[in-house]
This record gives sequence, C-alpha cells and structure tokens, in this order.
Amino acid sequence: MNWFKKWMHISPVYPKIPDEHVSGEEANTQLTSDLDQNELTFTRIFHNSSDIIFRKVRQSDQNHWLVIYLSSLVEEQMIDDHILKALTSQETNHLIDDPMISIGSTALTSQIADIVSHVLTGHAAVLTMGSSDAFLVNVISKTQRSLEEPPSEPVIRGPRVGFIENISTNIGLIRSRIKSSRLKMESYTIGEFSQTKVVITYIAGIASEPVVEEVRNRVSRIQIDGILDSGYIEEFIEDNPYSPFPLVHSTERPDVVAAELLEGKIGILVDTSPFVLIAPMTFWNGLQASEDYYIRWPIATFVRWIRFLFIFIAIFAPPLYVAITTFHQEMIPTNLVLSIASSREPVPFPALVEALLMEIIFEALREAGIRLPKQIGQAISIVGALVIGQASVQAGIISAPIVIIVSITGIAAFTIPRYSFANGIRLLRFPMLFLAGTLGLYGIVLGFMCILLHITQLRSFGVPYFTPIAPLAFKNLKDVIIRAPIWAKTHRPQATGSLNSIREPEGQKPSPSQGKQPADNN
Repeated sequence: MNWFKKWMHISPVYPKIPDEHVSGEEANTQLTSDLDQNELTFTRIFHNSSDIIFRKVRQSDQNHWLVIYLSSLVEEQMIDDHILKALTSQETNHLIDDPMISIGSTALTSQIADIVSHVLTGHAAVLTMGSSDAFLVNVISKTQRSLEEPPSEPVIRGPRVGFIENISTNIGLIRSRIKSSRLKMESYTIGEFSQTKVVITYIAGIASEPVVEEVRNRVSRIQIDGILDSGYIEEFIEDNPYSPFPLVHSTERPDVVAAELLEGKIGILVDTSPFVLIAPMTFWNGLQASEDYYIRWPIATFVRWIRFLFIFIAIFAPPLYVAITTFHQEMIPTNLVLSIASSREPVPFPALVEALLMEIIFEALREAGIRLPKQIGQAISIVGALVIGQASVQAGIISAPIVIIVSITGIAAFTIPRYSFANGIRLLRFPMLFLAGTLGLYGIVLGFMCILLHITQLRSFGVPYFTPIAPLAFKNLKDVIIRAPIWAKTHRPQATGSLNSIREPEGQKPSPSQGKQPADNN
C-alpha cells in the first residue's frame, strides 16, 4: 500500500500552515496596559475584515474600555443590553477587579492569541485602560436551523428530530436521551483556519478503552487547513480508505447515536455538520434502520429479510442477466429464451454493452434528480426514465428485459437504509458486470468470493467488519439475521460492549402470564 500512496503523492498528515494574521511573535505576546497600543495591535491583526467592530466606551472624556467582536458571529443586542450598559454604569475603570457583566460564560486572559481565538468563535473581548487583562464574554449568535426530521433517514414510527449544524444543540440532543454522568464529551479543535470544534462522546465503563484511545489518537493527529463537514474527519480516521464499504457509520438521528453509545461505540460530533460519525462500524449496521427497533419484532425481522434479498438483487441481477443471455442460454426455459431472443433481435449491442448503457443512464437520472431543485427533481427523474426507456426500446437500441432488470436493481438499491453503504453496493455492480460479460457465471462466482474475502478481512478500529458472523458469536446473532424482542437482547455486542455486557437486570423479561386476565375467585 505504501507504493500506491507514494505514486498518488498521498501524505498521511497535512503540513501545518501558519496563520498569516497572527505572527509567531504576536501569538506569544501579552496585552499591555496602554489601551491605544492594544487597539493598534488588533487593528493590524484583523486588517481588511469588514465585520470586525471596535466599540469604545468613554468616561470623563477618556477611553476607559474597548469592546472587540465580530458582528457576523455575535448577538449585537446582547452587547448593547448587557456589556455596554454595564460598562457605562461603572464608576471605576477597574472592570476586571469589579466585574458587573452577568451574561453567558466569561473568562480572563492576557494572551493576544487567546483573545483572537475567542473573538473568531463569537466572543466579545473587553479591554480596560490601565490593565493588561481582557475580559472575554460569550455572546455567540443563537441563530440556527430548527429541529426537523432528517431527510436522509425518515421513519414512519419513531422520533421526528434530527441533528443540526450547531454542535452545542447536538450534544444536548444526545444528553437528553442518556442522562448519565458516565456519558463523556471530549473536545478538540481541528483546522488551522476553520478552528472547528470536534467532540468525541462515549459512555465510560461500556466503551472499550483501547478503542476510545485509538479514536483519540486518530482525531488528534489530524492536521489540515479546514474542516467543513464530518466527512473530512471520516476520511482521516477510517482504516481502509480504498474499500467501497464505509468503515465509519454516519447518521443524522440522535436516537441512533444514543443506541450505538449504549452498545459501547464512540460518537464523533463536528461543529457545522448535522452528521455524527459512529465507530466502530460493522457490515450489518449498513442494513439496519432505526425504525427496526420501534415496530414489533416479527415485522422488523421480515423487513430485514427483504433487505437481505434485495442487496443480492442490487449486486447480482444485471450480471446474472448478462452471463445467462451471453454464455448460458440453456439455463433459461424455452418460452422465456424465445421471448428474450425476439426482444433482443433488433438490438445492435451485446448484452454487456446494453446493461452498462442502461446502468449509466439510470445513475445519471438518479444524480440529476438529487441535484435539481426539489420541486422538479423527482418529476424529471421519473419522467426521464419512462421516456428514455420507452423510446430506446421502440428505437431498437435496447431490449425490454434489460429495462425491467435495471429498474428492479435500482429499486433494490433504494431499500438499503444507509446511504453511504448503498453507494458501495452501487459501485460493486459495475465490476461484477464486466466479470459476467467476460467469464459468465464463473466470473460472478469469482467476484462474489472476492467481495466476501474483502469484507471478512476488513477492520473498523480493530473490530472485524463481518462480526458476529465472522468470527462467529452466537450471543450477538439476535440482532443480525433476525431482530429479537427488546427484552430478549440482554447482552451488549461482544466486540464493543464487553466491559459491561449485561444490558438489563435479571427479571426484566416479561413472564408468560403477563397480559392474562386475573382468575375469578368467586
């Protein structure tokens, strides 16, 4: 793998980029007692920043205080009502010795670098004449998106709230579901320019400490100029970046994060991103939907079996059609083979080219439906598929059976609940088509064996990707092939929750007599 990284010029870490506004000398210097000199220093640091505000508060015709903040990040009404009002009511210029600002969280510092960092995150810095300390006040703007159901993970039954782009709100959504002091939140700041807040969350005593330590190490080693979404973090910390299968789970649902934390997994929250990362991830997580645990278990088990069936259809339906119609026509019943032959008679392309052409068109329509405005995207994708498919069949460019096969394959891919996992399945379909078009059924078997070997050798933070099937763990099969009743899942997954494997105290299982009418003693 090292030779591939060298060939692609891939470096495991990015070089640290120095800040062009705060020089090395300024980063280690402190404020002076001269208010005008301090103002000059910050004017130079925030040069050409139109949203930086310097508010001077005078008393007895002298500048006693200087308030510095970014108008784009703070609530200016809070500054007017609390900070400036408190300063103008002071009878002394020793604000630091006798603070009267009672708003949000406050801090005291004399380091220029600390002041710049806090101002850039929505704080107001209050500098006092004759003092070398600055008073930092949290006045971050509370403007944010409302809590809504996540569009990527809708449910019929279940919570209707999803994460938003504010990390403080997201932390609150998790804590509202897990009210325990053992729920830990470890904060990091990543990104030379973005200074993005990243929080690692887990339940102490349930999550494996070596896995938690590995997550800490991978996150703390990230060096990059900016983090704009949790997808940046995912690519830095995943074990195998060249696998089509995701090794870190992402979700917009707080209930999913809470459930995974209770199983001993670790969550990674990124400020400005509504997606929370969960590690470790297994193959079966990609086929589990949150709604599976809110409906009755027989129905959830049946739906899960439907997903297992359709994931095979999503990968193998077009390759099987190509292999059988090209190399193994004797496997098809006579009436069916005659029907397929008559429909393919005017088609000038072999089955492989025909299937690839339709798959590419389908993927293009799917992508166009996502990128177009919501009001017309769905209509364009549906109408486009109908018009192109019908016109292509009538023109003799493609046959009717391949339209049916590709349509069923597309529907099968949509049954996979995890979007990133479904993308990997879509990608596997194309190499399987080439194998089927060149080697027939032998190529399909070879491709299936390669996929199976690849999955079984994958690791996510040391946890086997195919667990609990490989290696086999009988106790954890209650939530893989079937979805056992909630009261029957008394143990946490062995791979992640072995420190505290018991989920429920004894006696929680409902007895057979529950629900019966009391006997009539009369």
